[in-house]
Amino acid sequence: MKNWTALKSDFINYLKIERGLAENSVKNYAFDIEKLIDFLDENDMKLSPENISTQDLQEFLYQTAKKHSSKTQARLISGLRNFFDYLVFEDYRKDNPLELTEAPKTPQRLPDVLSEEEIDKLLKAIDLNHPQGERNYTILETLYSCGLRVSELTSLRISDLFFEEGFIKIEGKGSKERLVPVGEKLIELIKNYLTGTRSNQPVKKGQEDILFLNRRGNQLTRAMIFTITKNLAKKIDLQKRISPHTFRHSFATHLLQNGADLRAIQQMLGHENIVTTEIYLDVDRSFLRQVIEKYHPRN
Repeated sequence: MKNWTALKSDFINYLKIERGLAENSVKNYAFDIEKLIDFLDENDMKLSPENISTQDLQEFLYQTAKKHSSKTQARLISGLRNFFDYLVFEDYRKDNPLELTEAPKTPQRLPDVLSEEEIDKLLKAIDLNHPQGERNYTILETLYSCGLRVSELTSLRISDLFFEEGFIKIEGKGSKERLVPVGEKLIELIKNYLTGTRSNQPVKKGQEDILFLNRRGNQLTRAMIFTITKNLAKKIDLQKRISPHTFRHSFATHLLQNGADLRAIQQMLGHENIVTTEIYLDVDRSFLRQVIEKYHPRN
């Protein structure tokens, strides 16, 4: 009989090796299991992964619901359900104690979207005379022009740039690769950054192929990209809460509003399911009416 720590470790290896999940997803699964382990320790409940019951887990979920949002609770249930599915698959259990447990409904919050004018204001607020100004300008243009996740941007490599073909290669969630078209304006910006700021700074060993580096020559962190966007929003007194992900939402919304096909947007964003992409349809319902009026034969 294996204990919680050993089975958690086995499950994490399974997620990494067999399912190929991204590091952040794996960390979330581990965190969910650790929450349950901590609860059992705090309440002196001597229960193993093999014999913990639905009732025990419902008590745990009831207690955690007092401290967390419905969104966090839903993710916790999903994570633990996957863990127990794994235990069933590996014959540690005969059933999944969370199989019939429903996750709380989470209100769908539409993403904040920047207008084209607001994006222009943010870019113009960047001090290009600052040592990192050219880099930051290129970063925001890349986020907006390609609709990248922040983790995709920080891990973008010089060898992923196929400017002759007009594409960049992106490694997305679950190590899935996709090709994203890149326009002439962004190509020129990246080339100028490579021959300018990037070529005149120190580069740490092992970071030679990383496109965007910090002043010490290391790969930029997600937190640094958040700081850049937050400071710029404050500088122009933008009355919206934005993050690097806001540029991704804006990328998709502006494409949709200008008549792009939803399937094409799905491919560029790297969404596995088009339902995820359809959230952008809720951003501007007036656009849908324009589509009907323009393209339906009865109009």
